[in-house]
Amino acid sequence: MTENLRVAVIGAGRMGADHIQRLNKRIHGAEVAAVVDVDLARAQAAIEGIPGAVALGDADEALKNGDVNAVLIATPGFLHEDILLKAIAKDIPILCEKPLTPDAESSWKIVQAEVALGHKRIQVGFMRRFDAEYASLGKIIRDHELGELLMLHHQHRNPSTPEGFTNEMLINDSVVHEFDAIRFFTGEEITSIQVRLGKATRNAPNGQHDPQHVLLETESGVLADVEIYVNAKFGYEVATQASFEDGIVSIGGDKGPYTRSAGHWGGNVTPGFEERFGAAYDVEIQSWVDAALKGEIGGPSAWDGYATAACCEAGVEAQKNGEKVAVKLAAKPDLYK
Repeated sequence: MTENLRVAVIGAGRMGADHIQRLNKRIHGAEVAAVVDVDLARAQAAIEGIPGAVALGDADEALKNGDVNAVLIATPGFLHEDILLKAIAKDIPILCEKPLTPDAESSWKIVQAEVALGHKRIQVGFMRRFDAEYASLGKIIRDHELGELLMLHHQHRNPSTPEGFTNEMLINDSVVHEFDAIRFFTGEEITSIQVRLGKATRNAPNGQHDPQHVLLETESGVLADVEIYVNAKFGYEVATQASFEDGIVSIGGDKGPYTRSAGHWGGNVTPGFEERFGAAYDVEIQSWVDAALKGEIGGPSAWDGYATAACCEAGVEAQKNGEKVAVKLAAKPDLYK
């Protein structure tokens, strides 16, 4: 593929709208050809000022549009499976925001469909891999600069949660990022998960236990833990500390200048994920476009989406029973080795 990607963005909500502007203003080698949303007025508003883009109310219309040669899926996860299968059948580049699908069984169907196609077409939107600090820590681990990685400690704190954010969503919508990060850092699969529920904040809505402590182990025995705290009030903070044989590395946390003045000291905490990972999203989408133009993918694969879905299922089970739960994975196809 040598021409520009002509991308149909499916879903014009918060994430889709952000990607539409990213593709239109900051990404090279791609352009927005169509925007799809069940709310056609929202799709029409999203293409305002984008020459040649059309607003559509159905994903099938976009996949049948001869001007479209790539798809970016930003709909809610329960809608992904059908769109993915149809896009795979067309053999076009796909960027699918996480989750690949909401459960391991349907994610495995996607993996099998791509294996049957014979080459990778799906890149899954785990954007943290493209964050500069994550990339730096990943390089330290891979290059063994400080000896072997022994443990990972993660903090994932949100200021608050939207209405309807359930207990299970702490795992499926939040800790899912740490599942992928741990797999990315270690290059290994997660083998077991345990969730401990301690003292809960009064700020958690009914039916949600917040914060929670997630304990994990990888194939080689690397231990990892995640503090997931989604009603922390003070801002959006994602941080990691890695313990090595010969040192400690910390990433994330507070951002911007650290100031001491007039008897006070401090800095700023980002208010949301857009500010914290905005640059990472840019790098992620550019990597997808550059790779797609060469017939490749530029980031996490369908297998990564499937593996994290399996971790989420084990995590929700562990959340409910308090026991250590094994992560169940099918044999990894050769396509992803």
